[in-house]
Amino acid sequence: MKKIIIPLFLCISGFVFSQAAVENSGENSNRWTFGGGIGFGFGSNNYFNLSAVPRVGYMLTNDLEGGILGSVSWQKSNAYSSTMFGVGPFLNYYIARTFFVSANYQHYFINYKDKIYDVKANTNEDALYLGGGYMQRIGNNSFLQLGLMYNVLWKENSSVFSSGLVPNIGFVVGL
Repeated sequence: MKKIIIPLFLCISGFVFSQAAVENSGENSNRWTFGGGIGFGFGSNNYFNLSAVPRVGYMLTNDLEGGILGSVSWQKSNAYSSTMFGVGPFLNYYIARTFFVSANYQHYFINYKDKIYDVKANTNEDALYLGGGYMQRIGNNSFLQLGLMYNVLWKENSSVFSSGLVPNIGFVVGL
């Protein structure tokens, strides 16, 4: 199960996401950011994965953003099917719009069915991702983000994920 869950998690975490800041005319600008991402994957044994990662944030300062992140994922193969929902807060600190440091807590609700052994399971798992990366400007307020996160709560023998290390690739609009 762990070897199959990690591609799912990589898809969720590495999805291209965007966020947009809405600005008011006048002195005060709206500091809310909205965005998210969608993704899919496929592979052998009729493996298919579909997921979405919506998020809403608020620019606490010009360089610090906080908000809430959700995730939903559905995957299916000849051997199993699963649905996973996650929700939690995040903080991003942007350094000169070139680098970023990020913290993200997620509580996952996982529903799993093993089709071979006819076993069903419902479980929960917490994850605290810490990491950062590089940002490259690709437009006026658009950035490409390349990063790496690590789940500091990951335990090799008890996690549904096969690894605590998660690469990130994303787009950010509105910073």
